[in-house]
Amino acid sequence: MSKVIISVKDLFKKYGQFEAVKGISFEVIEGEIFGLLGPNGAGKSTTLEIIETLREKTSGEVWVNGFNLDKDPNSIKQVIGVQLQTSGFYPGLNLVELIDLFAGLYNRKIVARDLLKMVNLEDKAKSKFKDLSGGQKQRFSIATTLINDPKIIFLDEPTTGLDPQARRNLWDLIKTIRAKGTTVIITTHYMDEAEVLCDRIAIIDSGNIIALATPDKLIDDLVATGFERPKEVKKANLEDVFIHLTGHNLREE
Repeated sequence: MSKVIISVKDLFKKYGQFEAVKGISFEVIEGEIFGLLGPNGAGKSTTLEIIETLREKTSGEVWVNGFNLDKDPNSIKQVIGVQLQTSGFYPGLNLVELIDLFAGLYNRKIVARDLLKMVNLEDKAKSKFKDLSGGQKQRFSIATTLINDPKIIFLDEPTTGLDPQARRNLWDLIKTIRAKGTTVIITTHYMDEAEVLCDRIAIIDSGNIIALATPDKLIDDLVATGFERPKEVKKANLEDVFIHLTGHNLREE
């Protein structure tokens, strides 16, 4: 039987008279890649920040790995990893120093080079964060979510601004992390990315969840309404052509 690792029930978040989150409920199953999608201002970031213990809710219940947000937020912090924005790192420290710094905050001993190897950055161990390319910075930021060996990681638009090779390399990394048993919560504005990566997707708009299903089910439901693309869907897209012609290897700046 599938284990529910995150449970959100009747979650509200108000700022004065404005309701940013309007009584939403959903569950995340252990080991899945779960996408929370929505336009800017829809409430997805607020929802995730509440689950991550970074923002107070107005009402509702949140459970993470069996811990209640109201009663045991510190235990929740011990089982999650949250991706920092790349501006959140000390630019003058090298990657080993940064990992050691974060490991110290968790009171954990970790072999920094093993973690860097996992994200294909072992050769950059002594490089300063500020000298990394965009793709390298994103891979490193994902690596830092794994320092405390979390059961769940939260990735906020991890491939924004990356070239096609770096983007697909990050997709492979996310799949590898999930294959090791970690639950992944991801936000993205790239619908093709969500379709490729996510086991299930919740679409949120104006503070309400308006759809929740697998990508295939959401697409099938739309087609069943009579929706049809104006031209034939091809077996490959332009990004596939680009990758085929230029190769899968990362091109670091």
